[in-house]
Amino acid sequence: MKVGPFAALLSALLVISARSPAISQTAPLPVPAFHHLHLNSVDPDAAITFYTRQFATTSKASWGGLPALKSPTNVLVLFNKVATPPATSPQTAIWHFGWHAVDSRKSLELYKTRPDVKLLPLYTTDEGGSVFISSDTWPGAPGVLGLTKAEIAEAKAKGVQPARTGGFAYMQGPDGAIIEYAGTFPAERFNHVHMFQEHPFCAQLWYRKHLNAPVVRDRAPGTPMTEANCQVPRGPDPTWPALEIEGQFRTPRAAVEFSDVLLTWYARQGKEPLVGTRGHVYDHIGLSVTDLDAWVAKLKGEGVTILQEPYRLGDTRAVMIEGPSREAIELVEVR
Repeated sequence: MKVGPFAALLSALLVISARSPAISQTAPLPVPAFHHLHLNSVDPDAAITFYTRQFATTSKASWGGLPALKSPTNVLVLFNKVATPPATSPQTAIWHFGWHAVDSRKSLELYKTRPDVKLLPLYTTDEGGSVFISSDTWPGAPGVLGLTKAEIAEAKAKGVQPARTGGFAYMQGPDGAIIEYAGTFPAERFNHVHMFQEHPFCAQLWYRKHLNAPVVRDRAPGTPMTEANCQVPRGPDPTWPALEIEGQFRTPRAAVEFSDVLLTWYARQGKEPLVGTRGHVYDHIGLSVTDLDAWVAKLKGEGVTILQEPYRLGDTRAVMIEGPSREAIELVEVR
Protein backbone atom coordinates (compact mmCIF):
# COMPACT_ATOMS: atom_id res chain seq x y z
CA MET A 1 0.00 0.00 0.00
CA LYS A 2 1.30 3.39 -0.94
CA VAL A 3 1.97 5.71 2.03
CA GLY A 4 1.21 9.43 1.61
CA PRO A 5 3.78 12.14 2.51
CA PHE A 6 1.86 13.25 5.64
CA ALA A 7 1.68 9.70 7.02
CA ALA A 8 5.38 9.16 6.30
CA LEU A 9 6.30 12.37 8.14
CA LEU A 10 4.13 11.44 11.14
CA SER A 11 5.69 7.98 11.28
CA ALA A 12 9.20 9.46 11.24
CA LEU A 13 8.35 11.88 14.05
CA LEU A 14 6.98 9.05 16.19
CA VAL A 15 10.18 7.05 15.71
CA ILE A 16 12.35 10.04 16.71
CA SER A 17 10.19 10.69 19.79
CA ALA A 18 10.39 7.05 20.88
CA ARG A 19 14.18 7.06 20.59
CA SER A 20 14.74 10.26 22.62
CA PRO A 21 12.27 10.48 25.53
CA ALA A 22 14.74 12.34 27.74
CA ILE A 23 14.46 15.44 25.57
CA SER A 24 10.94 16.26 26.74
CA GLN A 25 10.40 14.00 29.77
CA THR A 26 13.22 14.92 32.15
CA ALA A 27 11.73 14.77 35.65
CA PRO A 28 13.03 16.94 38.49
CA LEU A 29 15.24 15.17 40.98
CA PRO A 30 13.55 14.21 44.26
CA VAL A 31 13.91 16.66 47.14
CA PRO A 32 16.90 15.69 49.31
CA ALA A 33 16.22 14.56 52.87
CA PHE A 34 17.84 16.17 55.89
CA HIS A 35 20.63 13.82 56.95
CA HIS A 36 22.88 15.54 59.49
CA LEU A 37 24.35 18.59 61.07
CA HIS A 38 28.11 18.26 61.34
CA LEU A 39 29.92 19.73 64.35
CA ASN A 40 33.60 20.10 65.13
CA SER A 41 34.44 19.07 68.70
CA VAL A 42 37.52 18.63 70.84
CA ASP A 43 35.85 15.67 72.59
CA PRO A 44 33.01 14.08 70.57
CA ASP A 45 32.34 11.37 73.15
CA ALA A 46 31.88 13.92 75.93
CA ALA A 47 29.69 16.05 73.66
CA ILE A 48 27.45 13.09 72.81
CA THR A 49 27.17 12.22 76.50
CA PHE A 50 26.02 15.79 77.17
CA TYR A 51 23.37 15.72 74.45
CA THR A 52 21.97 12.32 75.37
CA ARG A 53 21.64 13.50 78.97
CA GLN A 54 19.75 16.68 78.07
CA PHE A 55 17.61 15.20 75.28
CA ALA A 56 16.36 11.85 76.49
CA THR A 57 15.10 10.59 73.13
CA THR A 58 18.56 10.80 71.54
CA SER A 59 21.14 8.04 71.51
CA LYS A 60 24.81 7.54 70.75
CA ALA A 61 25.50 6.11 67.31
CA SER A 62 28.03 6.17 64.51
CA TRP A 63 27.75 6.82 60.80
CA GLY A 64 30.33 6.82 58.05
CA GLY A 65 33.01 6.01 60.62
CA LEU A 66 32.16 9.14 62.63
CA PRO A 67 30.71 9.42 66.14
CA ALA A 68 27.09 10.54 66.01
CA LEU A 69 24.07 11.61 68.00
CA LYS A 70 20.86 10.07 66.69
CA SER A 71 17.50 11.81 66.99
CA PRO A 72 14.34 9.64 67.10
CA THR A 73 13.47 10.68 63.52
CA ASN A 74 16.88 9.31 62.40
CA VAL A 75 18.34 12.79 61.92
CA LEU A 76 22.00 12.76 62.94
CA VAL A 77 24.44 15.15 64.51
CA LEU A 78 27.88 14.03 63.34
CA PHE A 79 31.12 14.97 65.08
CA ASN A 80 34.60 15.55 63.77
CA LYS A 81 37.35 15.48 66.41
CA VAL A 82 39.61 18.54 66.32
CA ALA A 83 42.75 19.37 68.30
CA THR A 84 41.78 22.91 69.32
CA PRO A 85 38.40 24.49 70.16
CA PRO A 86 36.52 25.23 66.94
CA ALA A 87 35.81 28.83 66.00
CA THR A 88 32.53 30.41 67.08
CA SER A 89 33.26 33.79 65.47
CA PRO A 90 33.17 35.67 63.17
CA GLN A 91 29.54 34.79 62.47
CA THR A 92 28.79 32.18 59.83
CA ALA A 93 25.45 31.41 58.20
CA ILE A 94 24.69 28.77 60.86
CA TRP A 95 23.49 30.35 64.10
CA HIS A 96 22.20 27.46 66.23
CA PHE A 97 20.19 24.24 66.09
CA GLY A 98 17.12 23.22 68.02
CA TRP A 99 14.73 20.63 69.34
CA HIS A 100 11.00 20.47 69.76
CA ALA A 101 10.27 20.02 73.48
CA VAL A 102 7.31 18.25 75.04
CA ASP A 103 7.17 21.09 77.58
CA SER A 104 9.92 23.68 77.32
CA ARG A 105 9.14 25.19 80.74
CA LYS A 106 9.46 21.81 82.44
CA SER A 107 12.69 21.26 80.53
CA LEU A 108 13.97 24.60 81.83
CA GLU A 109 13.22 23.66 85.43
CA LEU A 110 15.07 20.38 84.96
CA TYR A 111 18.09 22.07 83.38
CA LYS A 112 18.28 24.53 86.26
CA THR A 113 19.14 21.60 88.54
CA ARG A 114 22.00 20.37 86.35
CA PRO A 115 25.42 21.95 86.93
CA ASP A 116 26.65 20.83 83.49
CA VAL A 117 24.03 22.99 81.74
CA LYS A 118 24.76 26.66 81.07
CA LEU A 119 21.47 28.44 80.46
CA LEU A 120 21.65 31.46 78.18
CA PRO A 121 19.70 34.58 79.18
CA LEU A 122 17.22 36.22 76.86
CA TYR A 123 17.44 39.99 77.24
CA THR A 124 14.08 41.73 77.48
CA THR A 125 15.25 45.27 76.59
CA ASP A 126 18.47 47.00 75.65
CA GLU A 127 18.49 48.54 79.13
CA GLY A 128 19.04 45.20 80.82
CA GLY A 129 16.75 42.64 82.38
CA SER A 130 16.55 39.07 81.21
CA VAL A 131 14.60 35.82 81.43
CA PHE A 132 15.55 32.24 80.65
CA ILE A 133 12.48 31.50 78.51
CA SER A 134 10.50 33.69 76.14
CA SER A 135 7.15 32.97 77.79
CA ASP A 136 8.33 34.86 80.89
CA THR A 137 8.25 38.18 79.05
CA TRP A 138 5.77 40.12 76.90
CA PRO A 139 4.23 37.94 74.20
CA GLY A 140 4.17 38.94 70.57
CA ALA A 141 1.27 38.50 68.20
CA PRO A 142 0.70 34.97 66.84
CA GLY A 143 3.72 33.96 64.78
CA VAL A 144 5.80 36.90 66.04
CA LEU A 145 8.75 35.99 68.25
CA GLY A 146 9.73 39.45 69.48
CA LEU A 147 8.60 43.01 70.12
CA THR A 148 10.19 46.30 69.15
CA LYS A 149 10.75 49.06 71.74
CA ALA A 150 7.51 50.73 70.73
CA GLU A 151 5.59 47.46 70.99
CA ILE A 152 7.09 46.73 74.42
CA ALA A 153 6.00 50.19 75.62
CA GLU A 154 2.50 49.50 74.33
CA ALA A 155 2.39 46.10 76.04
CA LYS A 156 3.46 47.69 79.34
CA ALA A 157 0.84 50.41 79.02
CA LYS A 158 -1.88 47.84 78.41
CA GLY A 159 -0.75 45.67 81.30
CA VAL A 160 -0.05 42.69 79.05
CA GLN A 161 1.19 39.71 81.07
CA PRO A 162 3.58 36.90 80.07
CA ALA A 163 1.97 33.71 78.80
CA ARG A 164 3.88 31.48 81.24
CA THR A 165 3.36 28.52 78.94
CA GLY A 166 5.54 27.10 76.18
CA GLY A 167 8.13 29.42 74.75
CA PHE A 168 11.71 29.13 73.47
CA ALA A 169 14.92 28.98 75.49
CA TYR A 170 18.62 28.34 74.92
CA MET A 171 21.54 26.56 76.47
CA GLN A 172 25.22 26.56 75.61
CA GLY A 173 26.47 23.14 74.66
CA PRO A 174 29.93 21.63 74.26
CA ASP A 175 32.44 23.54 72.13
CA GLY A 176 30.39 26.73 72.39
CA ALA A 177 27.42 25.44 70.39
CA ILE A 178 24.05 27.08 71.03
CA ILE A 179 21.02 24.80 71.36
CA GLU A 180 17.40 25.91 71.40
CA TYR A 181 14.58 23.94 73.00
CA ALA A 182 11.08 25.18 72.37
CA GLY A 183 7.35 24.65 72.58
CA THR A 184 4.88 22.06 73.77
CA PHE A 185 4.90 19.29 71.18
CA PRO A 186 3.75 15.66 71.23
CA ALA A 187 7.32 14.38 71.01
CA GLU A 188 10.88 15.59 71.34
CA ARG A 189 12.90 15.70 68.13
CA PHE A 190 15.59 17.58 66.21
CA ASN A 191 13.52 20.25 64.53
CA HIS A 192 15.57 23.02 62.92
CA VAL A 193 18.82 24.69 62.02
CA HIS A 194 18.47 28.43 62.52
CA MET A 195 20.60 30.46 60.16
CA PHE A 196 21.50 33.94 59.01
CA GLN A 197 21.48 34.83 55.34
CA GLU A 198 22.75 37.90 53.55
CA HIS A 199 19.35 38.08 51.82
CA PRO A 200 16.78 35.58 53.20
CA PHE A 201 14.38 35.66 50.23
CA CYS A 202 17.25 35.29 47.75
CA ALA A 203 18.44 32.31 49.78
CA GLN A 204 14.94 30.85 49.60
CA LEU A 205 15.02 31.17 45.82
CA TRP A 206 18.49 29.57 45.73
CA TYR A 207 17.45 26.53 47.76
CA ARG A 208 14.28 26.10 45.73
CA LYS A 209 16.09 26.39 42.40
CA HIS A 210 19.19 24.32 43.10
CA LEU A 211 18.03 21.84 45.77
CA ASN A 212 14.31 21.64 44.90
CA ALA A 213 13.50 22.63 48.50
CA PRO A 214 9.86 23.20 49.49
CA VAL A 215 9.22 26.70 50.84
CA VAL A 216 7.66 26.88 54.30
CA ARG A 217 4.26 28.45 53.73
CA ASP A 218 4.20 30.92 56.61
CA ARG A 219 7.76 32.06 55.80
CA ALA A 220 7.04 32.92 52.18
CA PRO A 221 7.09 36.60 51.14
CA GLY A 222 3.80 38.38 50.58
CA THR A 223 4.98 39.45 47.14
CA PRO A 224 6.30 36.85 44.67
CA MET A 225 10.08 37.03 44.66
CA THR A 226 12.51 36.84 41.78
CA GLU A 227 16.24 37.40 41.61
CA ALA A 228 15.44 40.98 40.60
CA ASN A 229 13.56 41.90 43.80
CA CYS A 230 14.63 39.39 46.48
CA GLN A 231 17.14 41.67 48.21
CA VAL A 232 14.66 42.99 50.76
CA PRO A 233 16.31 45.36 53.28
CA ARG A 234 16.59 44.24 56.87
CA GLY A 235 13.87 45.65 59.13
CA PRO A 236 14.85 48.90 60.87
CA ASP A 237 13.95 47.92 64.44
CA PRO A 238 15.48 45.26 66.68
CA THR A 239 13.20 43.12 68.81
CA TRP A 240 13.28 41.40 72.18
CA PRO A 241 13.61 38.91 73.83
CA ALA A 242 17.01 38.26 72.29
CA LEU A 243 20.28 36.54 73.07
CA GLU A 244 22.05 39.85 72.50
CA ILE A 245 21.28 42.86 74.68
CA GLU A 246 21.03 45.07 71.58
CA GLY A 247 18.15 42.93 70.32
CA GLN A 248 17.43 40.76 67.30
CA PHE A 249 16.45 41.83 63.78
CA ARG A 250 13.69 39.41 62.82
CA THR A 251 12.54 40.74 59.46
CA PRO A 252 12.67 39.59 56.79
CA ARG A 253 12.53 35.90 57.64
CA ALA A 254 12.28 32.91 55.33
CA ALA A 255 12.59 29.13 55.48
CA VAL A 256 12.69 25.89 53.53
CA GLU A 257 12.16 22.35 54.73
CA PHE A 258 13.98 19.07 54.14
CA SER A 259 12.11 16.06 55.53
CA ASP A 260 10.73 17.43 58.80
CA VAL A 261 13.69 19.72 59.54
CA LEU A 262 13.46 23.45 58.89
CA LEU A 263 16.27 25.63 57.68
CA THR A 264 14.95 28.95 58.94
CA TRP A 265 16.60 32.31 58.32
CA TYR A 266 16.90 35.87 59.52
CA ALA A 267 18.95 38.53 57.81
CA ARG A 268 22.58 38.95 58.86
CA GLN A 269 22.64 40.82 62.17
CA GLY A 270 25.95 42.67 62.19
CA LYS A 271 27.73 44.87 59.70
CA GLU A 272 30.35 42.34 58.64
CA PRO A 273 29.69 39.76 55.89
CA LEU A 274 29.11 36.18 56.96
CA VAL A 275 32.18 33.92 56.75
CA GLY A 276 32.39 30.33 55.55
CA THR A 277 31.25 27.59 57.92
CA ARG A 278 34.09 25.09 57.42
CA GLY A 279 36.24 24.73 60.54
CA HIS A 280 33.70 26.49 62.77
CA VAL A 281 31.72 24.70 65.47
CA TYR A 282 28.87 24.17 62.97
CA ASP A 283 30.91 22.90 60.07
CA HIS A 284 28.21 22.03 57.54
CA ILE A 285 24.73 20.67 56.88
CA GLY A 286 24.24 17.23 55.32
CA LEU A 287 21.42 16.26 52.94
CA SER A 288 20.86 12.77 51.52
CA VAL A 289 20.20 12.03 47.85
CA THR A 290 19.70 8.78 45.96
CA ASP A 291 21.66 9.64 42.79
CA LEU A 292 24.76 11.68 43.55
CA ASP A 293 26.00 11.78 39.95
CA ALA A 294 22.73 13.27 38.75
CA TRP A 295 22.85 15.93 41.44
CA VAL A 296 26.46 16.83 40.68
CA ALA A 297 25.60 17.22 37.00
CA LYS A 298 22.59 19.42 37.84
CA LEU A 299 24.50 21.65 40.25
CA LYS A 300 27.50 22.08 37.98
CA GLY A 301 25.17 22.92 35.10
CA GLU A 302 23.58 25.62 37.25
CA GLY A 303 26.92 27.14 38.27
CA VAL A 304 26.76 26.16 41.96
CA THR A 305 30.13 26.36 43.74
CA ILE A 306 31.61 22.91 44.38
CA LEU A 307 33.81 23.05 47.46
CA GLN A 308 34.92 19.44 47.18
CA GLU A 309 34.42 17.08 44.25
CA PRO A 310 32.77 13.69 44.98
CA TYR A 311 34.67 11.71 47.63
CA ARG A 312 34.32 8.56 49.66
CA LEU A 313 32.45 8.89 52.97
CA GLY A 314 32.29 5.63 54.91
CA ASP A 315 30.72 3.12 52.56
CA THR A 316 29.13 5.75 50.32
CA ARG A 317 30.01 8.97 48.45
CA ALA A 318 29.42 12.66 49.01
CA VAL A 319 30.04 16.06 47.47
CA MET A 320 30.43 19.41 49.25
CA ILE A 321 28.82 22.53 47.80
CA GLU A 322 28.48 26.12 48.99
CA GLY A 323 25.19 27.83 49.73
CA PRO A 324 24.24 31.46 49.13
CA SER A 325 25.81 32.82 52.33
CA ARG A 326 28.91 30.61 52.31
CA GLU A 327 27.32 27.74 54.23
CA ALA A 328 28.83 24.35 53.35
CA ILE A 329 26.26 21.73 52.32
CA GLU A 330 27.19 18.08 51.96
CA LEU A 331 25.14 15.89 49.65
CA VAL A 332 25.44 12.26 50.75
CA GLU A 333 24.38 9.37 48.56
CA VAL A 334 21.97 7.11 50.44
CA ARG A 335 20.29 4.46 48.34
